[in-house]
Amino acid sequence: MGAVLGKTAAAEVGFVSATSQRGGARFAAWLHQVLRSNAFGHVIVAIVVGAISGLGVTLMTKAAETAHVLIYHIAFDERLSASARVSLVVAVAALAIGGAMVGLMDRHRRGRKLQSTVDPIEANALHGGRLSMRDGLFVATQTLISNGCGASVGLEAGYAQIGAAIGSRFGQWQNFRRHDLRMMVGAGAGAAIAAAFGAPLTGSFYAFELIVGAYSLVIAGPIIAASVSATLVVHALGGAPYSVSAPAVPPLEFAHYVALIVLGGFSVALGVATMRAAAGFDHLFELTGLPRWLRPALGGVIVAGLATVTPQVLGAGHGALGLDVPLDITALTLAGLIAIKLLASLISLGSGFRGGLFFASLFIGALLGKLFAIGANAALPTLGLDPTACMFGGMATFGVAIVGGPLTMTFLVLESSGDLAITGGVLAASIATSLLIRSTFGYSFSTWRLHLRGETISGAQDVGWRRELTVARLMDRDPAQMSAKASVEEFCLAHPLGSAHVVVLTDPPGTYAGLVFVPEAHAAAPGSGNSVVIASVARQLEVSLRPDMDVKAAMIRFES
Repeated sequence: MGAVLGKTAAAEVGFVSATSQRGGARFAAWLHQVLRSNAFGHVIVAIVVGAISGLGVTLMTKAAETAHVLIYHIAFDERLSASARVSLVVAVAALAIGGAMVGLMDRHRRGRKLQSTVDPIEANALHGGRLSMRDGLFVATQTLISNGCGASVGLEAGYAQIGAAIGSRFGQWQNFRRHDLRMMVGAGAGAAIAAAFGAPLTGSFYAFELIVGAYSLVIAGPIIAASVSATLVVHALGGAPYSVSAPAVPPLEFAHYVALIVLGGFSVALGVATMRAAAGFDHLFELTGLPRWLRPALGGVIVAGLATVTPQVLGAGHGALGLDVPLDITALTLAGLIAIKLLASLISLGSGFRGGLFFASLFIGALLGKLFAIGANAALPTLGLDPTACMFGGMATFGVAIVGGPLTMTFLVLESSGDLAITGGVLAASIATSLLIRSTFGYSFSTWRLHLRGETISGAQDVGWRRELTVARLMDRDPAQMSAKASVEEFCLAHPLGSAHVVVLTDPPGTYAGLVFVPEAHAAAPGSGNSVVIASVARQLEVSLRPDMDVKAAMIRFES
C-alpha cells in the first residue's frame, strides 16, 4: 500500500513539475514576443541596457582614475592633466609599458587571425547592428590601459564601444529585427555618452546623429529611456566623470552670432588639418620600421617628453579644462597649448594607443574659443565678445568638426551650462560648422579613420543591406537561353510570344552573347528564313552584370 502511495505522489510531483516547466516556457515565449515586437518592450530593454552601460562607465572611470593615482602619485581628488608637474621617469615607464601592453594585445589578436574590431558606427552602417561583446570588452580594455597610463586619449571610445556592445547583445538575444537592433546599438552608445557627461539629451542626440544616423519617433523612446537610465545610475554611484562648468554668459547680440559662426570656420580649418595630419602620423610610425606592437611604446615615450613641458597633454584633458577656463591666459600660451595637445593626441592615436578625441576636442575647442575672443576683441574693441561665450562656441564647433553632431554639441553646451542665452548662438555656429565640414571634407574623425582603412561610408546610415544584396541573390538563376548561332525562325519556334519576355543568348562555350526581346524577334521573323541568325537582333552585347555585384553597382549599370 505504501509503495502505491509513493508512486502516486511521485507521479503528482512529476506532473506538477512538467506543468510548471510548460508554464515557464510559455511565459518566456510571451515575454520574448512582447520585448521583440512591442514598442513598450523596446523601452524596457533600453532601460536595462542604459543601466548596465552607466555601471560600465562608472567602473571604467574609477579604474582609470585609480591607475592615475597609483602610477603618478597624485591626490585622489586631482585630475592627471591638472597636475603641476609629473616625473619624466614615471611618465616614460608608464607610457612605454602601457603602449607595449596595447601593442601586444593587437599582436595576439592578429596572431589568432581575428578580424579587426568593429566600432558602433561601422556596425550600424555595414553589419546591421551586430557587435561582438568580446570585441567590446577588448576595445574597452585597450582604451582603459591607454588612458590609465596617461596617453593623450579619452575613455569615450571605450564607453561607447561597451555600451553599444551591450545594446547589440541584448538585441541579438531577443532576436530583434535589423532596424531594432541598430536602434539598440544607438541606445547603448548614447547611454554611455549620457553617463559620461551626466547629460541625457547629449547622449540621445549622439545616438541619433552619429550612431543611428536618423531621428524618428519610433526610435526616440528607447534611446532617450536608455540615456536617462544611464544618467540616473551614474548619479547614484557618485556623479558623471566629465562635467563642464563656466561662468554665466550675458545675452548675445546679432554681431556675436556672426562672430561665433566665424569661429566655426576656424574650427573647421583646424579640424580638417587635424584629420589630415592623423594619416600622416600613422605613416610616420610605419616609416620607423619598428614592429607594430612596439610603436605604441615609442609613441608613449614621445608623449612622456611632451608631458614634461605641460602635464595638460596627459589623459583626455578634463582636469586641464577646469584649470584653464577661469585663468587669464595669453594668446601665445593658448596657441602653444592647442598645438601641444593636438600633437600629443595625434602621436598617441598614430602610434597605436586606443581611445577617442571626444573630450580632447572639447578641451582644444575651448582653448581655441578663448584665443579667438582675444583676437576678435583686439581687432574690434567695440564688439564686446564674451570669452566664455567663445569658449562654449569653440567647444561645440570644434567638437562638430571632429566628432560630428551639431545638435549633440549644442545640447552638451546647454546641459553643461544650463544657460539658454548661449545656446542659440552655439546652435547657429554648430550648424554652420557642420555644413562647412561636409562640403569641404565630408568626414568626421571616426569615419575618416574608417576611410583610411578602405571603407567608403560617411556616416551610420544603413548601407550594409545594399552590400549584402548582390546580383546573384536578385537575378533569375535559370533564365530562358538559346544559342547565338540559331536562326530567327528557330528562335521563334522555341520561344513563342508570351513564353518569355527576354532570352539570354550564349556562345557555344556558354558565355554571354546578348539579350533578345521575344516580341522583337517575332517582328523580325516574317521572311527571314534560316539565313538570319538571332544574334543580329540582340541587344546589350557588351553590357552584363556579375554575380558578385551589389545592388548599387547593378543600378548604376542599368542607368547607363
